[in-house]
Parts: sequence; structure tokens; C-alpha cells
Amino acid sequence: MRAQRSALPITFQILICALAAAPATSYAQLIKSENTPNTTARSSSVGLAPTGPGFPQTSSTAKQPITVSDAVSIFLRQNFQLIAARYDIDTAEAEKLTARLRPNPEVSVGFEGLPLNLHGNPLTEQQYTYSISQTFELGGKRGKRISVADANAEVARAQFETVLWQLTNDVKRKFFTVILAKSLLDLATQNEATFEDVVKHTSELVQAGEVSGLDLTRLEVEKLKFDTDLASAQRDYEVALRDLRVTLGGDYRTMEIEPVGSLDPETYNFTFADLRDKALAARPDLKAAKLSEQAADQSIRLQDAQRIPDLNLEGGITQVPGGGSNFTYGVGMTLPVHDRNQGERAKARIEREKAQNQQHLITNQIFGDVDKALVAFEIQKRRVDLYNTGVITKVNKIQDLTEYSLKAGESSILDLLDAIRTRRETLAGFYQTLFDYESALLDLELATATRLQK
Repeated sequence: MRAQRSALPITFQILICALAAAPATSYAQLIKSENTPNTTARSSSVGLAPTGPGFPQTSSTAKQPITVSDAVSIFLRQNFQLIAARYDIDTAEAEKLTARLRPNPEVSVGFEGLPLNLHGNPLTEQQYTYSISQTFELGGKRGKRISVADANAEVARAQFETVLWQLTNDVKRKFFTVILAKSLLDLATQNEATFEDVVKHTSELVQAGEVSGLDLTRLEVEKLKFDTDLASAQRDYEVALRDLRVTLGGDYRTMEIEPVGSLDPETYNFTFADLRDKALAARPDLKAAKLSEQAADQSIRLQDAQRIPDLNLEGGITQVPGGGSNFTYGVGMTLPVHDRNQGERAKARIEREKAQNQQHLITNQIFGDVDKALVAFEIQKRRVDLYNTGVITKVNKIQDLTEYSLKAGESSILDLLDAIRTRRETLAGFYQTLFDYESALLDLELATATRLQK
């Protein structure tokens, strides 16, 4: 027993040497800045390197470092889903070309007077008729048709803006998911390296007979947990990175990127009234609903004009071989006795009512989206504030006091491992809280369709 107690200070020195190799000083920077206002530029700035703890840079010549702004730019250029959505605008523009076209003239050639028995000379008895006809649209149908096509093109643009608004928010969220996974991977790597050294030096002490084998067994079991955490963190990072690569679009095989940035939050103060007004002014889905109502109004005008029959003018020549030729002309018009386009006119009015109802639905949804996103944001903000009150300082103090207790022979290696594990879990929770705060801010941007990040 006495020899074992005398070996405790030696064990403590070995543990301290191993822990000194860990990046504990980087956490001290966080502690120093806990109660200091954050003046660091946001990660959306091009070329900004990570500034928070747990975000060390990993240089790779084969990978292109990108910020969140770079990711959005790449996404806007080559995302396949976004490119597919643009085709709807092209289709609407093609419909405008069709709407401007006028009815084509019709040319006909007729033969009359051919006897059934074919006696005599059929060619001398046959008459030839050549005619041309042109339909003239009445009621301003062409102009109204052009107005409908223009209105539908505006609706298509607004719908594209809706897709763009949603997908851009999604690519930002996936970018910050990679940043979170990278920070947790770095933390797991640091912890695994620390325990690798601790186990190695403790094994040497066991062989020298200065430490019992039980302490080594406890360390080996604890190291297994850290190795498992490292493998899980590696998996989460690689999956999140590949998910981002797919979202950015382009050739997946050549999309070698390395997202860089920070989850360090800045302070934001929002009010419901301000966010509500921003959403009502900027939400593209509400804009699309309003434009749909305008398109429905134009469609009603067109369908009402369709009940007016078109005028058909025809002129031609009737030629008799061996005889004279006569001019023919005529005027044709469909009598709107039964079909007065009642069904299409009714459908157009239903579409307007549908668009009006959609506006009320989206407006009500906007109020709910903004309200829910703001409440969630305020809660996440309070969670960040809890960490800024000094909780990280406390877990570091716990580890320091445990180290002193171990040096004095009043605690065991297991106590120190528990303190290290507590700090690891606290830092992992801190990173997750920063990500949740960033996600809540993105939810607010999604609800308002407005960039809120500084």
C-alpha cells in the first residue's frame, strides 16, 4: 500500500504530461472570451477561417476550401434541381410565343361535276374550285391571350423564387452540419490522442510495477469509448460532407471540397412585428399566390371573350373547263346557341377563388412560421447564454481540482477520467448548442425569406 501511494505522484506527472499534449490551451481562449462581446466576422465572409475552439484548419491540396458564401454560389450555378426548376420559366416564355400567334389561313381545292358512270369526257364536265379563308378573332382574344401568358410567366418566376428560397436555406443548413460534424470530429480526435498517450505511459508504469493493472484496465476500457466516439464522429463528418457535395450539384466525382467556417454566434434581437412585416413583403410563395390571382383575372377576361364567335372570311374561284370562271366569296360565323364557353368561364372564376384562398392560407401560415421560429430562436439564444455564464470554466476547474486531488493522493485515476469525460460532453453540447442556434436563425430566414445574418 505504501509503495502504491508513493507512485501516485508519478502517475499524476505522467497523466499531466500526456494531457499537456492535448489542446487544452485552445479551450482557455474560449474561457477568456466567454463574457467578451463577439466581434468576429461571420463565416459567410469569403475566405474567413474558423475562429472558435474545436475548429482547427486541415489543409489538403486536393480539396478546395469553401465558405458558406462559396457554397451558395456554387449551388446557384450548378445544382441540378435548381436548373430543372428554371425550365418552368422557359416553358412559360414559350407559351408567350404561342399566345401571340394568329390563326393560319386555309387553302382548299375542290372538284365538282364528275359523273358517276364516267361516260363521255369527264374532264369537260368537271368544275374546279379554288378558295382561301381566314379566321379573324373577335372580342380582343389575342390581346387577352397574351395577357394570360404574361401573367402565367410571372407566376412561374415567383414559383422558381420559392424553390430557390427553400433550396438555398437547405444548402446553408447542410453546410453548417458539416462544420458541426468537423468540430465534433476534431474534439474526438484530440480526446483519442490524449488517452492513447495516457494508456501508453500507464502500461509502461504497470510493467515497472509502479501502478496496478486495475488502473490500466480502466484506462483501456475508457479509451475504447473514446475510440468509438472517434469512429462515430468520422462517420458523421464523411456522410455530412458527401450530402453537401450532392446538394451543390455538378459532377459528384470531381466535387472535392473542404468547408471552413465557424459556428460562433452573434447577438441578434428580433421583434415579431418586424419579422412579420419582412415575411409579408418578401415571401415568394405569397407573391406567387397574388400573381396567381392576377393570372386568374386575366384568364376570366379571356374565357369571357371566347364566347364571342370568330369571323371567317372566304374567297375563291370556280372554273369550268370550256366555259367561264366565277368568283365566290362568303362569310362564316358560329352561332353561340348552346356552347357559350360556360364551363371554362366557370373554371376560371374557381381558379381566382382558389388563388384568393391560397393567399389567406399562406398569410396565416406566415404568422405561424414566424411566431414558431422566433420562439425557438429565443430559446436557443438562452441556451447559448447558459454556456456563456461560465459553465466551461467550471468544468475546467473540476478537472484542475481533480488533478490536484490526485496529486495529493485524495482521488483516483477514475476520478480524473470522469472529469475529462465531463468536459468532453460539455464541449460537445456546446458545439451542438451553437449549431442549434444557427439552425434557429436559418429557420427565421426561411420563415421571413430575408437574410438576417450580419
